[in-house]
Amino acid sequence: MKKRRMAVLSISALVVGAALTAPNQAVADIPHKSLARNVIVLVDDGAGYNHHEAGSLFDTGMRTGEVYNDFPVQLAVSTYSFGDVPVGGCLTPVGYDPDQAWADFDYVRNDPTDSAAAATAMATGIKTYDSAIGVDCMGKVVKNISEDFESAGRSTGVVTSVPVSHATPAGFAVHNVDRDSWVPIARDMVESSAIDVVMGAGHPWYDREGNAVTTASHTWIGRTVWNGLVAGTAGGNADLEPDIEHWTLLQSRSAFQQLMTGDTPERVFGVAQVRRTLQLDRAGDTSATPFEVPLNDRVPTLAEMATGALNVLDNDEDGFFLMVEGGATDLAAHDGLVSRMVEEEIAFDRAVDAALQWVDTHSNWGETVVIVTSDHETGYLVGPGSGSTPEGPVWLPVGDNGQGMMPSLVLLSETHTNSLVPFYAKGDAARVFRWLADEHDPLRGRYLDNTEIHQGLVDALGPR
Repeated sequence: MKKRRMAVLSISALVVGAALTAPNQAVADIPHKSLARNVIVLVDDGAGYNHHEAGSLFDTGMRTGEVYNDFPVQLAVSTYSFGDVPVGGCLTPVGYDPDQAWADFDYVRNDPTDSAAAATAMATGIKTYDSAIGVDCMGKVVKNISEDFESAGRSTGVVTSVPVSHATPAGFAVHNVDRDSWVPIARDMVESSAIDVVMGAGHPWYDREGNAVTTASHTWIGRTVWNGLVAGTAGGNADLEPDIEHWTLLQSRSAFQQLMTGDTPERVFGVAQVRRTLQLDRAGDTSATPFEVPLNDRVPTLAEMATGALNVLDNDEDGFFLMVEGGATDLAAHDGLVSRMVEEEIAFDRAVDAALQWVDTHSNWGETVVIVTSDHETGYLVGPGSGSTPEGPVWLPVGDNGQGMMPSLVLLSETHTNSLVPFYAKGDAARVFRWLADEHDPLRGRYLDNTEIHQGLVDALGPR
């Protein structure tokens, strides 16, 4: 395999490159006043700039070959939280200092956020402690964007490639002081929330590879709730009317695929027939070239789930909010499974493609906004040879080995960082995010904080 020579870049060289290639990000004089009817937020859990680049290099042979690289709004996002502190112990957020971030190679490792705090920030506009789901530093419930939309009579949904009660979907749907309270979180989604669509993994009767088991594991969805879903009796008040709205349970891939077109139930709870992830945990050589190990074709793709969710939600004439999470990019980076990480990145990109196809076919960019971002970076992914040197920190680019070839990269951490992550948005009303991005990073350019994602949704895109 022929390897192309990698350029060694210092921060000064990277800044020059960024100045030459950054999209036009002039600040809007005032936010866009007309509201979007529909909002689709796609969260690539754990994906920083280099994760996107690695996936694009394998998939397209280009560093910026994925469709969102052509979005008119391209910014960065700071992701820090209050850190790993107990409820009530929050004093000052960790923060992000652009100058320190590029002067000290290890700066972004300092007390990084987790997915719960990051999802809560995006969904509620409130910084909180790690592990918090929809609550502030004192454990007080904070209204999330789904509830804002529901109060305005709009439909809402959350879709993920990991268990439905994981931190990111939970952060956009319910409230809990501890992200690991999976059974109560699932119960609240089913019985207390007004969410109209929930889809993901976490099936109690299938293992991590998607094989049926004889003894159920109710780690992610409790026995009582699961039995109610199967019986068709589980539900709650989803539309502020006195009647209980029951869930329609989907399990097989064919059921998910049938949901993509035609008439749909009013409320859908979809659990793919696999324990933890759609594809990451399947058997086979985890170091093989991406997609060399056949995918599990018995479970839906993230793109199929997103399309089905959109087909349910677009029945609401008032509009909808949908969050779609590629949750296993993060898990793969945690475990150092770089080939599977690239697979998950590309699966996420296909879900973005599906969302854009829905807009082009069933809506328009005057009434719909699509946002692509991440909750945080995982793994400190860089090009080989990056690190601290006597001359200062050096970040090397991910190595380009050609389309269909695994890029050259290294993961320097087994956990998260507070690195800036990318933010892409398309739709007439999306320009408001330029107005909110009033901070500047020497490499990434203008950036907003993750709490300002919520602010932009409420101020310019959300319900009135």
